[in-house]
Amino acid sequence: MKRRRFITLVGGAAASWPLTALAQQASTRVYRLGYLAPAHISHLVDALFGALRDLGYVEGQNLKVEYRYGTGKELDELAAELAKGKPDVIVTVATPPALAAKRATTTIPIVMATAGAPVSLGVVASLARPGGNVTGVTLYGSELNAKRIEIFREAVPTIKQLAFLANAKNTYSRFLWGEAEPASLRIELKPVLYELQELSDLPATFLDMDHKQIDGVIVFSDALFNNARRQITALAAEHHLPAMYEAREFVDEGGLISYGPDIEEMTRRSAIYVDKVLKGADPSTLPIEQPTRFELAINAKSAKALGLSLSPTLLARADEVIE
Repeated sequence: MKRRRFITLVGGAAASWPLTALAQQASTRVYRLGYLAPAHISHLVDALFGALRDLGYVEGQNLKVEYRYGTGKELDELAAELAKGKPDVIVTVATPPALAAKRATTTIPIVMATAGAPVSLGVVASLARPGGNVTGVTLYGSELNAKRIEIFREAVPTIKQLAFLANAKNTYSRFLWGEAEPASLRIELKPVLYELQELSDLPATFLDMDHKQIDGVIVFSDALFNNARRQITALAAEHHLPAMYEAREFVDEGGLISYGPDIEEMTRRSAIYVDKVLKGADPSTLPIEQPTRFELAINAKSAKALGLSLSPTLLARADEVIE
């Protein structure tokens, strides 16, 4: 059973109204868009371009898109390729592509279709007035990290050693660890950081957590992890390891629990920024949009498989419970 289904449907419809209201008639001009991401994450691509269609931009008609996917140092080369083509706007997914795009150009507008802590990591000057050529949406909210740890401990009160799974190539992961380590220590948990160089290291990483008798793992927000969510949730189940995630999509794949913003909705919101920039808005003056609502999702079937008895209070607070 999915809780609050009616409310979710109504909320989703309401969220689309601003996009419909802003829809413009198709222009005879063909706009050129660069798209830079760590990987092709189909539901996020669909969210962005579905919202752009609602605003009057249709790929193959009045919108031409150049896609580039990569990680690490490769991102700088890909960003430079996109910038050389001088598109009307570059859309980035996740923090490393945003940083790479910013290094590649100071003149072409860049719209972040989700990024983490853009001020702390030097992507923009401030949320209210980004400055430069970068604007868009961020998935990070104040004290989100600490709240996620507290909720996870409430779900699994026996946790003593808490692992954090991070992408070593994602600058945002270092920022998250800087918050997670002291937040864990404050509630007397022993934090252990696992930094992956490649997704192929996942099986060995979970095996090491077994050997070190880790009690639970929090998977840091990362686009590549989101794309590999089926493998990650399967490994957590295989090793009988409770895991907390940042996105509901992991819970849909069998993950135990998640707490974070609606990534698809935030991605759709970024389409409004693309529209404004294409209509001539200055990205330096467009405030960065932060999430205003965070979802708590729980997979009750996974909890049962782990032998967990979740408190009625926690279940009542959940926006969605998958039975």
